[in-house]
Formats: sequence, C-alpha cells, structure tokens
Amino acid sequence: MSLTINATVREDQGKGASRRLRHAEQIPAIIYGAGKAPTNITLSIHEITHLLENKTAYTSVLDLMVDKKKEAVIIKDLQRHPAKSIVTHVDFLRINMNQALVTNIPLHFIGADENEGIRLGAILNQFVTSVEVSCLPADLPTSIDVDITNLELGDHISLTGLEMPKGVTLTALTHGDIEAHDQSVVAVQEAKIMAEIEDDAPVAPETEVAGDEATDDDEGDK
Repeated sequence: MSLTINATVREDQGKGASRRLRHAEQIPAIIYGAGKAPTNITLSIHEITHLLENKTAYTSVLDLMVDKKKEAVIIKDLQRHPAKSIVTHVDFLRINMNQALVTNIPLHFIGADENEGIRLGAILNQFVTSVEVSCLPADLPTSIDVDITNLELGDHISLTGLEMPKGVTLTALTHGDIEAHDQSVVAVQEAKIMAEIEDDAPVAPETEVAGDEATDDDEGDK
C-alpha cells in the first residue's frame, strides 16, 4: 500500500513566513534531487503528524501530491521543535524509480523472547541498529529482520550474516575488502556482575594544619 501526502507550492520564504505558516497549522518543506531544481512546499502539520505515526513512512517511497501532481519521494531529513517534538520542517528527496538509491534502513531484531541464553540472564548487545543499503526504490525494505532466536552465548551476527532482501545490497560490503568492513551487528554475551566491595578500613580523621586554610584572597588567586 502506497503512502500519500499532500502539499502546495510555497512562494514566501524566510523566518517570518515560516512563523505565519505554523500559526496556520502548516509547516515549510522542500523537495530536491533527481536533477530537478528544488521546490519549496507547504504541508499540513496534522497530515504529516498522522503520516509519521506509521513508522514505515520514514523508510518508504511516498507519493507526494504537489498541487495534484504526483512525485515519488523519500523523507531525507526531519526537523522538530526542541521542546515540543513537533515537526517544523521536512526535506524530501525525489526518487527515480529506475535508479538505485542509497539510504539507511533500521534493523528489526526478532526472537529475543525465544532465545534460551537471554531467558537465562544473558545480555543482547546491539552494536548496529541501522545499515546503509543500495537498491531500486521498488525493492526498498522498511526494515531488515535479524533473527537471534538460536544465537548462543558468545555468538554474534556480523554484516555478512544478515539475510538481505532480494535486490538489496549493503554498501559497507561493496568496498572490496569485505573483512575490513564486516563489523559485528549483535551478540549474546554474559552479563557482567558488578559486586559492591565494602571498604572496612578505618578512615583517618582530617587534620587541620595552621596556615593551610584557604582565605578568600587565596581562592581568588587560583
């Protein structure tokens, strides 16, 4: 199912124009890429907020309707209000459906509840939570599953151990020296028990020596 969001072309620019948009429950955005000139647009704050409630929107090819003209895009960058977490600006990247794109895709770790080692107290260490991939837009996954059900204590899964969807390539493994770029993604490791050590040794009383007390003037020179 395709995800659609509506927009209108925006003529006004600048901080003042952006404030006026936000007061009207709209936000500024921009579309760029695919060899075309950037286009400033306006989005409904309610529509973009509703769209982003669907987590797949962050990694899906979207149908952006600009004044009833459809463009294929992905969300390239989001800006939010620092205190309210409200979206304040969106960057969309135009997509050529016949040309491979490079983007980051989140990893979805599954099977932790069934992993015997984790059930017995081992720790699941996730070293990588997203990976950069290259693929045609039609093959773009919303996430990549990493099954750790049968991962035993001390075992790990590296980049070369990921099961990639058809047509999707890890860019980290396309640089020639695969071993040099094949980093660990996840591991099941023994939990470290930090024992509290009580120091029963007597503490020597503080000894004041005449003339060692700092005066206000001494502190001011430090």
